[in-house]
Amino acid sequence: MTIEKQIEQFLLSPVFAVIGASTNRDKYGNKVLRCYQQNDRPVIPVHPKETQIEGINCVISVADLPDEVESLSVITPPAITEKIVKQAAARGIRNIWMQPGAESPVAVQYCQEQGINIIADGSCLLVVLRYHEG
Repeated sequence: MTIEKQIEQFLLSPVFAVIGASTNRDKYGNKVLRCYQQNDRPVIPVHPKETQIEGINCVISVADLPDEVESLSVITPPAITEKIVKQAAARGIRNIWMQPGAESPVAVQYCQEQGINIIADGSCLLVVLRYHEG
């Protein structure tokens, strides 16, 4: 499957989740969340301590996501990404987009073995969905 087709499949999810969502508007975990909002796409931030980010209620972990979530944007350090992909597979998540910097060869291989549509080639959701500050 081409990267364009992989991205197209990722974007078909009825609801998205952002792993590594942040309250800090300068961090990519916040920008990706706002990017979904700018594009009128339902999104859920995942954060172990925050209750709300950008006016959206957070869930504590991947396990707490509703069934409608089929695609995850991952903005975490590679060691955390490796744990997230296992949680996602257990949850039945079908699509994972590792934002630049979150990639891990171990996590990518795990996703491939699980049949998960994995985007980890340096493509950035912020570019694809034309994120803008403001």
